[in-house]
Amino acid sequence: MITATDLELRAGSRVLLADATLRVQAGDRVGLVGRNGAGKTTTLRVLAGEGEPYGGKLTRSGEMGYLPQDPREGDLEVTAKDRVLSARGLDELLREMEKAQTAMAEHADEAVRDRAVARYGRLEERFAGLGGYAAESEAARICSNLGLADRVLAQPVGTLSGGQRRRVELARILFAASESGAGGGAGTLLLLDEPTNHLDADSINWLRGFLKGHSGGLIVISHDVDLLADVVNKVWFLDATRGEVDIYNMGWKRYLDARAADEKRRRRERANAEKKAGVLMAQADKMRAKATKAVAAQNMIKRAEKLVSGLDEVRQADKVAKIRFPEPAACGRTPLTAEGLSKSYGSLEIFSGVDLAIDKGSRVVILGLNGAGKTTLLRLLGAMETPDSGRVVAGHGLRLGYYAQEHETLDHSASVWSNVRRAAPDTQEQQLRSLLGTFLFTGEQLDQPAGTLSGGEKTRLALAGLVSSAANVLLLDEPTNNLDPASREQVLDALRRYTGAVVLVTHDPGAVEALEPERVILLPDGTEDHWSADYLELVQLA
Repeated sequence: MITATDLELRAGSRVLLADATLRVQAGDRVGLVGRNGAGKTTTLRVLAGEGEPYGGKLTRSGEMGYLPQDPREGDLEVTAKDRVLSARGLDELLREMEKAQTAMAEHADEAVRDRAVARYGRLEERFAGLGGYAAESEAARICSNLGLADRVLAQPVGTLSGGQRRRVELARILFAASESGAGGGAGTLLLLDEPTNHLDADSINWLRGFLKGHSGGLIVISHDVDLLADVVNKVWFLDATRGEVDIYNMGWKRYLDARAADEKRRRRERANAEKKAGVLMAQADKMRAKATKAVAAQNMIKRAEKLVSGLDEVRQADKVAKIRFPEPAACGRTPLTAEGLSKSYGSLEIFSGVDLAIDKGSRVVILGLNGAGKTTLLRLLGAMETPDSGRVVAGHGLRLGYYAQEHETLDHSASVWSNVRRAAPDTQEQQLRSLLGTFLFTGEQLDQPAGTLSGGEKTRLALAGLVSSAANVLLLDEPTNNLDPASREQVLDALRRYTGAVVLVTHDPGAVEALEPERVILLPDGTEDHWSADYLELVQLA
């Protein structure tokens, strides 16, 4: 389905992969892993045909379904249902069939009506060939399992949140790849970048079952270790230090054991070789003082160097961004207030009558099912959108920091440096460069367009902007998405230490536990309650 030979990938002058040979066939379910910035997203984009390699040869065959981290724009006027059905061309056929039905009913002229009947028959035959109404039912089932309610499917794509649009794209890809329908999409190669983002626990469980049963190929990037453990039968580990890919033809748990054993072997062999080389070097030092033994000493030195140079490299520990949220600027007792907020998209009411007071240093979690308006409420509080009614009031000394789950606060066409400079225009240049260094952005990467960064790198860049802001109220929308485990722990530690106010939206129970919230806002009703551990289970379900 995909064969890559001598594949070379670069980000600027930095080599991500060199001389890699990769192959994916039907039945292969590959977990593509590595630290943030190792090149996972870039690799998947190139394999999907969305980017060009720096060198090497790529051949592709068969159908593919590619889910990028950021939702594709496409036609924002079509309904979500039609977007899903378009994967098999059913959306256009259904519209044409409706037109033919109307013509059959409206025209009195027998000849015109007969032509409409004939046209309807041809369309219905094509519709049946693509799976017909059974396929339409299959699409509805997939959407339901991904948490897309009928009311959401009836909305234009442009009115949906980023998370909803991403689930629509995932549903579209899985519908094309599902067993039913013409041609059996089961042979489709799926390339999925963080497919569990924005999914609740039930949807993630269903997705695991779907992917495990998919008989076509799969390459998946995910920080959901349970999904990797259940689904993958091969692992590609991208080593950011060596610019190489290690291929393990085994499942996730055996891979973890094999990698640990491999690392242990490398370290043992290197320790033994360095010990022997040390003995030889010490003996050579004693001998080289005598002219008659200088040649023998040189031979010992060469032998010592050869002992060490022939070893496999021991993997260096991955660098981790040092994340510390800002020391909050001084502010009044209640820096942010919302009164009677309501928001609708077309005839669909998201929520209404939401009141909220964010006191200095307070910690609030917003909960609700997918589509209840959690992200929308944060966007209203952050002045990214305007409420239909009600108002947001800035209190004395308010300094707002907003982290958007789809990275909307970043200018994707601007460089890494320009994005942080915009977030902190009054900060000294050297101080900003030092800050970016702690977030693992140095050298040429400062000039790299933000849009070319991986999801984890975009997360780090957006967080760097927050850290430079001196905000006293943080609005955080899924801040742990796309992060490797070590980086996630840094974010959670930063949450624990931050002394300003936080309003948090998350599916990550660990983020809620780190925040230690005092209050919870339940949407769409806007009900406010004191936080209790009983709500923790709802975090994943919501």
